[in-house]
Amino acid sequence: MKQLLRTTDPTSIAFAQALLQGEGIDCFEMDVNMSVLEGSIGIFPRRLMVREVDYDRAARTLTDNGIGVDG
Repeated sequence: MKQLLRTTDPTSIAFAQALLQGEGIDCFEMDVNMSVLEGSIGIFPRRLMVREVDYDRAARTLTDNGIGVDG
């Protein structure tokens, strides 16, 4: 798995997941349960991971739609 996106904005994660799903790219959101520990105030970023073979296509999909990727 390779990190595609890291953000504290849950709407960016949801939009990115929808875009990737539309392209048939599997993704996995990590650090979701950290919000329980932090009290849902958005301090800890969430990470969106994709398979390494899908990374280039996923990164292109997000950048084409105005979402900056990590890496």
